[in-house]
This record gives sequence, C-alpha cells and structure tokens, in this order.
Amino acid sequence: MKLLIVESPAKAKTIAKYLNDIPNQTENFVVTSSIGHIRDLPKNNKKAIDIEGGFIPYYEISKGKEKVINDIKSKAKKASEVLLATDPDREGEAIAWHLKEVINLKNPKRIVFNEITKDAVQEAIKHPRKIDDKLREAQEARRVLDRLVGYDLSGLIWKKVRYGLSAGRVQSPALRIIMEREREIRNFKPENFWMIIADVKNKNDLQFTLTCSKEPREEKETQRIINIGKSRKWSVINIKENEMKRAPRAPFITSTLQQTASARLGFAPYKTMSVAQKLYEAGHITYMRTDSVIMSKQALGQIAKVINDKYGKEYYQPRVFAKKSKLAQEAHEAIRPSNILKEYAGANEEQEKLYHLIWQRAVGSRMADAKLLKMKMTANVDGEEKIPDFTVNGSRTLFDGWLKADPIARGEDVELPEASIGETLKLAEIRSEAKQTQPPFRYTEAGLIKELEKRGIGRPSTYASIVRTLAVRNYVEKKGKTLFPTDTGDVVSSFLEDNFEKYISDSFTAEMENELDEIANGKREYVKTLSDFYKPFTKNVNSKKDIEKITNLGNAPEEYKCPKCGARMIIKLGKSGKFLSCSLFPNCNGGRMIDGKELEGPKETGENCPKCKNGKLVERDGKFGRFISCNNYPKCK
Repeated sequence: MKLLIVESPAKAKTIAKYLNDIPNQTENFVVTSSIGHIRDLPKNNKKAIDIEGGFIPYYEISKGKEKVINDIKSKAKKASEVLLATDPDREGEAIAWHLKEVINLKNPKRIVFNEITKDAVQEAIKHPRKIDDKLREAQEARRVLDRLVGYDLSGLIWKKVRYGLSAGRVQSPALRIIMEREREIRNFKPENFWMIIADVKNKNDLQFTLTCSKEPREEKETQRIINIGKSRKWSVINIKENEMKRAPRAPFITSTLQQTASARLGFAPYKTMSVAQKLYEAGHITYMRTDSVIMSKQALGQIAKVINDKYGKEYYQPRVFAKKSKLAQEAHEAIRPSNILKEYAGANEEQEKLYHLIWQRAVGSRMADAKLLKMKMTANVDGEEKIPDFTVNGSRTLFDGWLKADPIARGEDVELPEASIGETLKLAEIRSEAKQTQPPFRYTEAGLIKELEKRGIGRPSTYASIVRTLAVRNYVEKKGKTLFPTDTGDVVSSFLEDNFEKYISDSFTAEMENELDEIANGKREYVKTLSDFYKPFTKNVNSKKDIEKITNLGNAPEEYKCPKCGARMIIKLGKSGKFLSCSLFPNCNGGRMIDGKELEGPKETGENCPKCKNGKLVERDGKFGRFISCNNYPKCK
C-alpha cells in the first residue's frame, strides 16, 4: 500500500478518484488528510523562538490534532511509500515538512501539481522530489519574523496605548496606508466649480447634450458663458473620429481575481479565496495563490479550440503577457479552469459565478483586440467674444474581439447624432450645475489589495488575511464596500508612525518581502536575514520603553464640560473608541461620548442573565449607543 497525504479532506476525495488506474501500478493508494496544519508556534509566546541559538522555532502540536497524527502514523507504518502532496507553495511545503518531522518519515516523496486533474496528479506521481528546504525556510522565516515583530510591538502598545491592542509586520503598514488616505480626506478643502450643459438640436430636430470643456471656478465667469451662449448662433466646428484597439487583460493572479470578484460579484477577498479553494479542491481550477500569468501549453491549446469553435478563427490571437512581479513563481500557472472546454462548473451558485469569471478571463486573454471607433463633436458660438468649446463624446464597437467572451467589460455604445462641420445647431437650453471638488476615495478591500500589490507589501497568500486582520482587530470598519479606520486604528497607527516609521514604511516592508523570496530562491541565508533585521529592530523597541503612556489624545471642545463637576474634559481611548473624560480623573469619573452626549453608566434591569444564570442584566453605554449585557461582562457576553 502507498500512502498519499494532503492537507484537505475535500482535496483527498478528489485525488482518490484518479489513483486507481495508474499504468503499471502494483499497489493500491490510500489518500488521507492532515486537515490543515498539524503544529505551530505556541500562541503569544516569544520564548518559542531561540533567538540566540539561530532563531530556531519550537513547535507544538496544534489543538485537536493528536488523533489525526496518530491515524496518519498508523497508516504510514503499513505503507511501502509515503507521498506528501500538500499545496504547491511555501505554506504547503511547510506542512509537508511538519508531517515528515512529526510522523518521523525517513524518506518521504514530495509531489506537487497546480491543478487536481487525473493527468496532473498521475504525472506528479511519476516525478517526485525531496522537500524543498529553502522554500520551507522562507515560510519559517516569515512565521518567525511575524511572531517576533508582533510580540515586541504589541507588548509595547499594550503598555503605552491600551491593553489588548496589536501590531504586525505587514498589518501595520496596511493600516498606515488607510490612515494616510483618511488624513488626505480630513485635510481636503473642497473648491466650488460649475458644470455648464447645453441642450441643442441638429437640422433633423434631434436633441443632444453638449458639455463645456472647462469648468469655471467663479460664478461670474459661469454666467458670462451662459449669457453669450443664449445670445449667439451655435454651430459644429469639428468632428473627430479615432479608431483604437482595446487589448484583453492577463489571466487572473490572486490579487486581480480578488479585485474583479469584488467589483463584479460583490465578494470580499476572504470569501473569494474560500470559494476558489473549494473550486480548486474539487479539481475545477488551478491553484489560486499565484502571481504568475503563464498558462500551460495544454491549456493554451484548449483555449484556442474554444475560441475557434465558439467564436470563430478571427477571434483568436496568441499573445504573451509580461509578468507582474519580477519574483513571480514561474513554476506556477495563472488561475484558470482545469478543463477550459467546460464553460460552467461548481457545486453552488457562488462557485459557478466565480468559475465562469475565471473562464471568461482565461479565454479572453487569448482573443483578438476589440476595435472601437471613438468620436468627438465640438461646437461653439459665433462672434468675437469667445467661450470655451462644448463637446460630446461617443463610441462604437467595430469588432468586439475579446469582449465577446466578457460582455460586461464592454460597456454601451454611445452613438453621436448625425451632423457635419459647419452645421448650425439650435439651442434648446443652456444651464449650469454647481459642483464641488471631491476628496480622494477611501479604500475598498479590493482597492487596498491593489495598493498593497503596487507597493510590494504582502504576497498572494497573505492579501486576504491582511485585510481580514485589520477588521478583526477593530482597526477598520467596513461600511458597504468601504473601509473606514476606527478611533483605535487611528491612535495605533499614529503611535507606530511616530515611533517606528522605518519599520512600517513601504520601502522597508517591500524589501523584507523580497528578502524572504530570496531565501526561497536560495539567494539569502535564513539566520543572517533574521539577524540583520532583528538586532536593530529590538534595539529600537527597547529605546521606546521609557516614553510616556498615551493617556490624553487632546482637549475636548470647550462646550463639553464634565457632567459631574463642571471641569474641562479631555479625549481618551477606550475599548469602544474615543470618549471624553473629566480632566480631574481619577478624582472625578465623569464622562461623555465622543459626540458630547453624557455617559449614563450601567443601570440594572432587574432581570437575571439567561446565559450564565448568575449575573444580572444591565443597560450600559457602548460605541453604538446603549446596550444590554450581563453585569459579569466581558466574562459573560
């Protein structure tokens, strides 16, 4: 018997279907699953890493995994050969190594595949290799680095800001990016401008709308343009047509899949990865954590067949896309359907939608450019006193090309009314609309991932978890699709920017990511990389131990006085965000909400807690107003 170990029961079930008819096979395969990681660093324990001994991590068996390990050990003893078929990335390599160490496998074979298909699995079994220690070291370096940074920074924040807060090597730069945008918005000063619109009719009495090419900042200038427009004759002074091509986009990588699924399907990044994981484990798509845009020759052959059969030969155009990252792992493929001949797949509606999106992008990437005709009509008035030109734009699709496979990306054609240069236009109405310049947009989850990728922060396997961590830590709130920093996030980011600017900068974080990649490629040493980082970092942390604790975030507005003693109030940070506290605290415990409303304090309702049975229900103040909880809160929630 041969034993093949993967990390997911669903993946094991799919693979098992492909192992019964391998040519020249003399033994049966048994497929089992580790159900994820089997061991990890102890939680919240810096001593789990021997820094002086060379940053050696000491792992412990994950909770609830003893039974799984014993089951795998039992099967491994009966096996003539053990194959480790965990995912084809650093995380998968680490799981394979942990299985080898914990089960005490003497000579396990490592096999990898980017898609769970019969051909891919059987081909991988023919070409086993050893565990890639460099790839595993890169994952271990990331894990150790994140633990050391998180432990040291979080410990300092607990003492200097508030207990229970956290910081992280990648999480904190992401929070800084959000806060930088928030400060831009706060400091933004809107300016007034006027949009001027003219409704005109051509010789066939067909009405259309022209827009002034300049937007005046002064109402006086706006009125001058309107008055001249009303009193003069209008005519077409130019019609410009320009044929242009619109090329398809590359097949999906992790970041672009998350961004497009957010825009098209409304999926949060974490949900996109969860749905994609199920599609991968069922054998429908290739591995979904990748930064490579290449596709296999077999896949490209299938794409060519689909395009020729479904759309016609004129729609097919071979092309090569430049890789987005110089460190993109070329052994991986882009995210694509395992069988491109299948346009639809998935066990439910969410899977079907995401699969079809992946199919559209993969097929469209090898289709011909779309050809568009862009049109622009320009009009103005006669007379010596001139006003800015008024224009209207249009477009027409001459050849849809790749848009045939992805019609949502097409948009609508806007045809210009028939007219000729010099033709007189009849003014129906000219009017203005008062507008204001708008501040920059806050980030969405997809927008933040795009920004992180652009700045070189994070990797395909970490994008979704970075965003999720910020929300779990209560550093950001999601309203609709938009991320808003919380008061807590604001204070923590400001503290880190003031004291650890270098370590949460774009350049430093991106360079650290590159160094971790170089460990995987064998270009850097594990110990030297961690040592070069940690020695100056820990020195910096120790130098901040004597700074004053942040207890006062500034004075409250003068109109808000302490409701108990009438003294001035100051802004503080509590568990639910900022609030106003009496400046004489602890001698006076008067307080208000951040908006000035008086804190009423807990009030008993007279009812017993239905959860713990021992406590009493009380009404108390919270971030979103009054709420009812047990008087044993937070022990009882």
